[in-house]
Amino acid sequence: MDGEQPQARLDRINELAKLAKERELTDAELAERKVLRDAYLKDFRAGFEQRMAESKYYDKKGNEITPEKLKDVQRKQGWRED
Repeated sequence: MDGEQPQARLDRINELAKLAKERELTDAELAERKVLRDAYLKDFRAGFEQRMAESKYYDKKGNEITPEKLKDVQRKQGWRED
């Protein structure tokens, strides 16, 4: 199941969750579920970090309030010049 498309992976996670409600999962299914969940979370976190790193934050007056730590990451990526 390695390298699966994200939607196929999510479908299988949901299928295993449904099975778990109906009966006890086998050892192989438990192992598969762990691998799928770990891969899903890794992809989710990477995507979330990417979105956060590309964001700028502003207050109600229009002043940029992006944290310095985030600005540093953006500078290293070449997304900021200031």
